[in-house]
Amino acid sequence: MNDTFLGYVDDTARFITVVASLGIACGLLLLLNRRRNLTARMYLLGYVLTGLVLSFGLLSLLAMLNAAQAIPSLQTAIRVGLAALNLIGVAVLWYNFRALVNLPAPDYVAREQRRLMLELATALQRYEMALRGSNVSIFTQDRDLHYTSVSNPLFGFPVDQVLGATDADLLGEARSHPIVILKREALLSAEARKGETEVEEDGAKYWYDLHIEPLRDLSGNTVGLTGAVVNVTERKENERHLRLLMRELTHRSKNLLAVIQAMARQTARHAGSIDAFVEVFSARLQALARSHDLLVQESWHGASLADMVRSQLGHQIDRENSQVEVSGPDIFLKPEAAQNIGLALHELSTNAAKYGALSVPSGKVNITWGRCPPEAGGGFELSWRESGGPPVSPPRERGFGSLVIERNLARALDGEVTLDFAPTGLNCQIKVPQAHLLAGR
Repeated sequence: MNDTFLGYVDDTARFITVVASLGIACGLLLLLNRRRNLTARMYLLGYVLTGLVLSFGLLSLLAMLNAAQAIPSLQTAIRVGLAALNLIGVAVLWYNFRALVNLPAPDYVAREQRRLMLELATALQRYEMALRGSNVSIFTQDRDLHYTSVSNPLFGFPVDQVLGATDADLLGEARSHPIVILKREALLSAEARKGETEVEEDGAKYWYDLHIEPLRDLSGNTVGLTGAVVNVTERKENERHLRLLMRELTHRSKNLLAVIQAMARQTARHAGSIDAFVEVFSARLQALARSHDLLVQESWHGASLADMVRSQLGHQIDRENSQVEVSGPDIFLKPEAAQNIGLALHELSTNAAKYGALSVPSGKVNITWGRCPPEAGGGFELSWRESGGPPVSPPRERGFGSLVIERNLARALDGEVTLDFAPTGLNCQIKVPQAHLLAGR
């Protein structure tokens, strides 16, 4: 009975060994098939281990079925194969021993994974914050040019409207055509492409700089596009304004040379000596320079009338017990008007300092200006009134200052200029049309 019981136990153990061996071998084969990122050494070690387990299972099965009595050489062949597998297993094990020792523990792998995920999330947050504070939009598209991701609003459209759409859906076929051609070229050539496009948003035109590159998967196949869109409208506006300034500078330089030439001719005609000519001509050149300084400060857009008055009469206005009173609203002049008004103010102040109200301590100059009503054509009117100075009488002949104020100013600005040499003091009224004014800085 003991022999029978022991035989039963032995057969049961062998059966369990066979089933367990088959289960372990199948599990190892399935694991090796699912894990695609193992090295060749790890695959070899796994297959050797699978063979060893299967060999143990076959030996147990033969012993349980008494197959060795029916086929005496079968069990010997399996044992020889098992010995060979053991030798291969020993060689592979010791060859990969250092790599196996250095395998990280599961808890270490989990900690490293959490740390890397935190670092990645932090880097991604910084990346998104940097993009949100810039005029750069990073995007990806599939091969059909549908947007799959975008970091910022694109071409004036919100992110949720961009996702899933194409450039044609957003901009229309005509406006998107140059962009689509550029992106198709990047897909076909698998090379980066650059370009610019102009987009109209709410009636205004915007310029965008595009940088496009192929988007590849882990195998190196092109699966779409990635790129950056930068709003360069401000740069384009600056370039356009710079070109305008260069053309304006050329035009202004020619006009300025003509003005200086006429100024020199007229100054020489009325100057009694070379010293007098140099003094008067230098003062007029400085007046022109002060007007140009104001225009340069405003990038040649124009100049404030109040700033223009102060630039020409600042030495009179800022001193103690000033004889000059100035009042008027904020008015912004175009460059040509600013230059001519500045020269006229210089001539008026020079005349007042030599012969008029500013030549005596009791004299006063009142400078006021105001806007003309729209029904009167708009524009503004400037008034120069002198009082308390020496008696005034009309000049026998008009000098360069009178020509600058009366003729040149009226002709250049298509305005109206009135000079009244009243006995109590000079009165000058200057009316400039609306065409020479700007809305503001």
